[in-house]
Amino acid sequence: RINDVMIVMNKNDWENSLGKIIREGLSQPYDGLPTDEPRFNLFYLNPKVFSGFTKKSRNVVWFVNNDLNEFKLMENPFSKPQIVVKSSFDDNELHEFYFKENVNLIINSILRNERKEKLRRINKSLSRSKDLENRFGIKLKYPSAYRTVKDTSNFIWIQKNIQKGHMNIVSYSIPIKDFKSFSRKRIISIRDSIGKLYIPGRLKESYMITEKAYKPFFYKSKKENKTLYITKGTWEVYNDFMAGPFINFFIEDINNKRWIIIEGFTFAPSTKKRDYMFELETILNTIKF
Repeated sequence: RINDVMIVMNKNDWENSLGKIIREGLSQPYDGLPTDEPRFNLFYLNPKVFSGFTKKSRNVVWFVNNDLNEFKLMENPFSKPQIVVKSSFDDNELHEFYFKENVNLIINSILRNERKEKLRRINKSLSRSKDLENRFGIKLKYPSAYRTVKDTSNFIWIQKNIQKGHMNIVSYSIPIKDFKSFSRKRIISIRDSIGKLYIPGRLKESYMITEKAYKPFFYKSKKENKTLYITKGTWEVYNDFMAGPFINFFIEDINNKRWIIIEGFTFAPSTKKRDYMFELETILNTIKF
């Protein structure tokens, strides 16, 4: 499964201080979900059975008690794609120290590996729709299970039905002069105005807004050398009882004097949402101009 990580170490170490530090480091919550879900699913494996098929697991964090005194991150040592982090020390304090020092590197390496794997699966059945390209001149890789449900002069809504709800991608643009400098409040007000115009709820006079009780996460990044503001948070429906997580990409397109906004959001009541949002985030990251 996506986001699974195998931890290989002595059982006594797993059940004590070292194991606790690993669980705390790798089970941090996935940003932007309504309720906490861990970034990764951790699975313990005894070193005695770490051979054959188990060595081909996609993500492995491996603790070996010996005097090699090294901590290394390896790509594809036993299979492909694979990330193996190997900590080789004869002292648990050193295992703990090097794990803590490198935990962000470990997390980011595993995330990159999982995005590659998710994209490989998406590529097996790509949508051939040209709606985004025809409307905004952008390309996005997403599965053929997604269908365009709304296409207006400046708004596209693409949706995939899931067992208990639906996953959604929406895109629109605004003139570059309407967003001259970064403002969290402005990003939220823009997405709320779009929700009111284009994303109705189930009841009359209901529409999507950003949930006021939840403080979104904001990040600044780059996409194809373009300024990118990422927002992760939760949405709700004004005048209705619907809610869920969203991820919003706000991308500066200077050549066309506009901002392109592309967002993924999920409605899946009483269901874990991390893997849905991981899929949407992977899709959004494939955007090409």
